[in-house]
Amino acid sequence: MSTPPPTPPVSPVSPANPLLDFTDLPLFDQIRPEHVAPAIDALLTEAETALEQVTAPAFPAEWAALSRTLDVATERLGRAWGAVSHLNAVADTPALRAAYNAALPRVTVFWTRLGCDERLYAKYKTIDPATLNLEQHQARQNALRDFVLGGAELHGAARERYAQIQEQLAELSQKFSENTLDATDAFAHYAHLDELAGLPADVVAAARAAAQAEDKAGYKLTLQMPCYLPVMQFARNSALREKLYRAYVTRASELGDPKLDNTALISAILQLRQEEAQLLGYANYGELSLAPKMAPSPARVLDFLRDLAARAHPFGARDVADLRAFAARELGLADPQPWDWSYIGEKLKQARYAFSEEELRPYFPAPKVLAGLFQAVEALFEVRIRRDNAPVWHPSVEFYRIERSGQLIGQFYLDPSARAAKRGGAWMDDVRSRWRRPDTGALQTPVAQLVCNFAAGAQGKPPLLTHEDVLTLFHEFGHGLHHLLTQVDEHDVSGISGVEWDAVELPSQFMENFCWEWETLHRMTAHVDTGEPLPRALYDKMIAAKNYQSGMQTLRQVEFALFDMRLHSEIDARQLDHTGQRVRELLAQIHAEVAVLPAPPFARTPNTFSHIFSGGYAAGYYSYKWAEVLSADAYAAFEESVDPQGRHSLETSRRYRQAILEAGGSRPAMESFKAFRGREPQLDALLRHQGMAEKAG
Repeated sequence: MSTPPPTPPVSPVSPANPLLDFTDLPLFDQIRPEHVAPAIDALLTEAETALEQVTAPAFPAEWAALSRTLDVATERLGRAWGAVSHLNAVADTPALRAAYNAALPRVTVFWTRLGCDERLYAKYKTIDPATLNLEQHQARQNALRDFVLGGAELHGAARERYAQIQEQLAELSQKFSENTLDATDAFAHYAHLDELAGLPADVVAAARAAAQAEDKAGYKLTLQMPCYLPVMQFARNSALREKLYRAYVTRASELGDPKLDNTALISAILQLRQEEAQLLGYANYGELSLAPKMAPSPARVLDFLRDLAARAHPFGARDVADLRAFAARELGLADPQPWDWSYIGEKLKQARYAFSEEELRPYFPAPKVLAGLFQAVEALFEVRIRRDNAPVWHPSVEFYRIERSGQLIGQFYLDPSARAAKRGGAWMDDVRSRWRRPDTGALQTPVAQLVCNFAAGAQGKPPLLTHEDVLTLFHEFGHGLHHLLTQVDEHDVSGISGVEWDAVELPSQFMENFCWEWETLHRMTAHVDTGEPLPRALYDKMIAAKNYQSGMQTLRQVEFALFDMRLHSEIDARQLDHTGQRVRELLAQIHAEVAVLPAPPFARTPNTFSHIFSGGYAAGYYSYKWAEVLSADAYAAFEESVDPQGRHSLETSRRYRQAILEAGGSRPAMESFKAFRGREPQLDALLRHQGMAEKAG
């Protein structure tokens, strides 16, 4: 083997710029907007120097040499830019947004150029596979595929146009996200107390505190989910529900502030994606999106979704018939409007099961839930979780470490609370990956960040979670475990890296199942006033109501997934105009095909569909239902091995941990699933878990 040339010099750490400090964890508390440009400039220069070095003719086509020189430089750039992107999502300010947007084109240009560099592509093709271990072999196979998808086989004007498309898409997606956030934050309704009848006391208290913080009278209601959802479910005032509903479903559209209208952005994004796909030799963006995924074709995805819709439709139709009958009989609503359905649904749930989600909330104080989650994870995966210290971006952020046998495995941040200037929803992202560093030989342990948007505590009490919040927390923690428990040492296939997009939800959805187990819930509940755990009678009601409206919910997800895939595989984006009419017509057509509730004509759902226009799920939203089949079947193995005391088999837990979590992206997801289950996944468990098994045959 030839001796690799020396690694390029690393930029010295500047104490004045925390983004250039890679000695340990990100200095989130010190990063300021003025740090972004100089740090990204320095790291881009370093990465560009490394790229030129490894693509020189004399540089050996050897995995270790390439990794020691190029991967070290690009990993530093990725970590710094990841910190900036993260802060832009959870602590948005005008100055940070401006700094992020100023750097975004240069960062996009570099990654695009790296991904299509034919000299680097040639180096990877020349690497002798016999010199690689299994992890490196998988990483190389992924890299060769990604070079092709990144335009490495394009030339001349086609390559230039591809690069332009990537830059434009990055900017448009960022603008879509900004408009969605700004339109959500812009709405406020200062209500009188008599408007709030029916709302939970803690929601009322939080609304009063929000108004007081602005020196305003009344109660501030917003479109943030911890406020919006309880209003839709519990407010008796129909006019109030209508006001918030109309504001919510028309966000970032022509029906609101024209400066925040995403309609034209949608058309532009779709046109660019179609052009990108055709440049790379695909008929449409749906085909391009599926190239690195499990699903083989858009047609296969559409067949899967329509089959699921057909199985769910009888249950969804029955759900709506029950709602209509109950509304007319008990609530005097002969013609329910769109803002009435959540309210009717909650009332029917209370009447049918003598159960309301609000009964559960006092039993789910956030600290107790978190302790119960950790206890469940520790028992399942033979680890220990404890508090740790790190610089954070907000006082409410917590930091933890995961150990096994006293050895550090990984660390994670938890940012649980909703607040202004923080993107809505919940997500997990990596801060850094597990990696046997080629520059030092040291093992770099993985770090993740888990972000939720739960309501804050009121009147000196801890935050109280809904059961849906608990499911969300377990879901995101499942993603975190996938990233943190990996035993793979190769950066690009470690943890969540390299995992097919339609399999990446398997570990997250798998963890949700434990939120329905008596033993787990009993340990993670304590009434906020009495400290008493969840009563068995209330648990039994919760389980009885578990699949309430599961048919409707399944059809709603299928509707979004069909819209996404058909939008990216059947619509000729070149014919779209800036009115959004064709996009809305497609959604209306799909709604008529699968939905069981009428859609209001004024709703502008696509305008805030961030998953597919700014969140990485373009032609991939089906992944949630696809992975649900995998996760339900995986959990069925735990059900099959539970002992009479309700404890899970340690052997099953170890097999799942080793086959799925520890393997990360080091092999195809189907191989990992079969290594755990001994066969390919089956749909039966999902239908059974969702109360639709009787139609499975």
